[in-house]
Amino acid sequence: MGSIIFSLFLLSLAFSHQTHNFFVTADSNLIQKTCKNTKYYGLCVSTLKSDPTSKTADTKGLAVIMVGIGMANATATSSYLSSQLVSSRNNDTNMKKVLKECADKYGFAGDALQASVKDLASESYDYASMHINAAADYPNACHNAFKRYPALAYPPELARREEGLKHICDVALGIIDNFGW
Repeated sequence: MGSIIFSLFLLSLAFSHQTHNFFVTADSNLIQKTCKNTKYYGLCVSTLKSDPTSKTADTKGLAVIMVGIGMANATATSSYLSSQLVSSRNNDTNMKKVLKECADKYGFAGDALQASVKDLASESYDYASMHINAAADYPNACHNAFKRYPALAYPPELARREEGLKHICDVALGIIDNFGW
């Protein structure tokens, strides 16, 4: 986990030194302008402004920051599900199976987002979008796993985390769509 965050930090620093025409140093105006073209303006602005590296990031750097937030969400959700599996006093094998499957799916979402950071670095924006879309879809597989067992209720905490990851991915996709590739 620490190496992922460190890699993300290094990539965001590298992106902040890019000199492409459509990438300029981020300030409040760039963040607002960038976020206006996303599905969740408030989430975009508040998330980017809460990250101190956004002040010196270009537009691609803002996308990397948002993807990093998504990676943190996916990793935290996978860890949360694993902890629920371990601490579960319930001997329901179906619940344990679904929790394990969901933990894996959120881990895959984190991996897909990590791949999108590499895609952004190489300016493969179509692949970055593909990986972010995949990350946003992994929670659906988890939700569907619960649906296979009607006796299992979909936990409200998991629903909240699912929605959060999907919104973060939507924002990242909106930022990438601004690149005009």
